[in-house]
Amino acid sequence: MEKSCSLLAHFDNGRTSALFSEIKQSLESKDVALKIEALQNAIMLLLNDGDAAPHLFITVIRYVLSCDDHSVQKSLLLYLENVDKTDSTGKLLPEIILIIQTLLSNLQCPNEFIRGVTLRFLCRIDQSEILEPLIPSILSNLEHRHAFVRRNAVLAVMSVYNLSQGIVEKFLESGQDSSCKRNAFLMLISCAQDRAVSYLFRNIDRILDWSEQLQMLVLELINKVCVNNNQGEKAKYIEIVKYLLSASSNAVL
Repeated sequence: MEKSCSLLAHFDNGRTSALFSEIKQSLESKDVALKIEALQNAIMLLLNDGDAAPHLFITVIRYVLSCDDHSVQKSLLLYLENVDKTDSTGKLLPEIILIIQTLLSNLQCPNEFIRGVTLRFLCRIDQSEILEPLIPSILSNLEHRHAFVRRNAVLAVMSVYNLSQGIVEKFLESGQDSSCKRNAFLMLISCAQDRAVSYLFRNIDRILDWSEQLQMLVLELINKVCVNNNQGEKAKYIEIVKYLLSASSNAVL
């Protein structure tokens, strides 16, 4: 079965060899306009000639990845979306590590356009090894001041969840930032309540060390779970409520 592709473009590849050399030369140029044109040609070459295009991957990483021009970044993300990111065995290519670092920088960029298009790009990535290191930054963009960033962040979060619900739980276990952990736990409550309950009981002894935001979500979860459950089910949450009676937050109390 052929791999899925979200972008199709007709391209006359009758002069592939000569064009390959021209693209490589333009990508190495410092001229932004040449880089943009070269990237567009590289994308069309990639979609129509799978054998030649991957050899441009290293050139793109070396000479394009660090360019901060908006048009270059937009074309770069289209190229990265369609290029093979794994080898013949399905293992992630070593060069992808450099891409992950660039994506992380984009998600923290002061410019909302760069953040938004990067989040939109992540919606079309199906490698968990790429997404996992980016989860804290994806979640933090849910609270960005620009709606363009927030709406793409929501879609990126949904993509992470659809790819593997375990990613969110793993982030909850290892994450340090309280607001990011709060958003991740909220996502579990909304999308996979049983997983949120499991996480809660696995960490019952640590609840008093959690942030006020996270403790408030625990109360919200208990309320949701207990509304329709019988008395027997409600009883097991009493211990958690007792823990929270010793919380330092007046809001939680």
